[in-house]
Formats: sequence, C-alpha cells, structure tokens
Amino acid sequence: MSQPFAANAPAPSGRIKSFVLRGGRKTNAQMRAYDSLAGKFLLPFENRQMDVHGIFGNNNPVTVEIGFGMGQATAIIAAGNPEKNYIGIEVHRPGVGKLLWEIEQQSIANIRIIEHDAAEVFEKMIPPGSLEGIHLFFPDPWPKKRHHKRRLVQRPFTVMLASKLRPGAYLYMVTDWEDYASFALAELEATADLANTCEGFSPPHSWRPRTRFEAKGLEKQHEVRELFFEKR
Repeated sequence: MSQPFAANAPAPSGRIKSFVLRGGRKTNAQMRAYDSLAGKFLLPFENRQMDVHGIFGNNNPVTVEIGFGMGQATAIIAAGNPEKNYIGIEVHRPGVGKLLWEIEQQSIANIRIIEHDAAEVFEKMIPPGSLEGIHLFFPDPWPKKRHHKRRLVQRPFTVMLASKLRPGAYLYMVTDWEDYASFALAELEATADLANTCEGFSPPHSWRPRTRFEAKGLEKQHEVRELFFEKR
C-alpha cells in the first residue's frame, strides 16, 4: 500500500523520487471498485522478478504503462487489443480506483495494476527482455530547472527500461512540455540499446487515444510531442 511522502524524501535505494503522491478524493464508485476488484487485478510489490506472462495465464505480449493517471487511455487501448496484455503502474489511488471501475464497466480482462513506485517495480519485478512495449504518456515534467533531476525519462533509468524490452520492442513517450520533450529526446538517443524510429520527434500514432488531460494541455496552446524508440 502506497503511503504519502514528502517531495524530497529519498527513495529506499537512495534514488531521488520522480513523483509526489498528491491528495485526491475517490468517488464512491472508485472506492467500491477498489474494494471489490483490488484482489483480482492489483499485484503486490515484491522484491523479486515476476512471471509477466504467468500473471495473465497466457503468453500474449506484455506492455507496461508508467503513471497511467486516471487510466482512461489504458482502458481504451487494452479493450481494443484483447490479444495483448497490459500492466499499469500508478501511485495515485483515485486513479487506480478509476481504472478498476473502467475494468469493471468494460469487462476488461487483460490489465493488471501495481500501485507502487515505477522505478522500483522495474528494478525489482520486471525481468530483462520480457516486454513488448513501455508507455509513458505525459509524465510529470518537473518544469523548474532545479527539479530536472527528478524527471523520470533520463539516464540511467532509460538504460534500465531498455534492458526490460525484448529486441524490436518499443518505448513510447508523449509530453506537452517542449523542454521536457527535448530533454527526453537527448537522453533516449544517448541510451545505447535504443534507436529512434524517426528523425527527431515521431508523428502521432493514431491508436493512442486523446485523454481529457491532453485536451486541457491543447487548450493552453501546449504542443504535444511524441517520441518512439525501439530496442536494437
């Protein structure tokens, strides 16, 4: 179970935290979904590698989404691709409850959720070469320069992410912060095992649904930039 922490609290491994666990109110529907479905769809954090196929009971390819927010895009993508499996990682409990509600409403069977720090999950639980894809849709940009060290998409974390992908698998990041987009592009291009599929930023991928969060950014005249890399 995730617990609140201060923004400058060190991670157990000494790594700087890349997120802040913000407060938020769960709706009654989200609370009911959490209470009734957590036992089936939530995976406990464990300090050992998991069988990413065994948890679904099949050998379908597995994609991990880091920080799925309220889970809208996660649910749409998973429902539209029943031949694939998805693991969502999120520390914000109202978002976990909302995704569980979506799972119930749409009878989605190919999602599992880990309510924990994504960096620790990848370090401890995800086996090397096991993933078909990694999604990072609108990660926290940490816009102030003194906070750039908290950005998730930078080395050495990108090196670890690459190690979890099978050859030919992909890492897909989307952000509406220009500075973070350029920062992440440089870090990903400097990650030896990843290759950019484009010259610079990627054109939009039509299969990624637009969320309310993205729409709000566009209303503020934020330009959305996409990065799509493959494992060499």
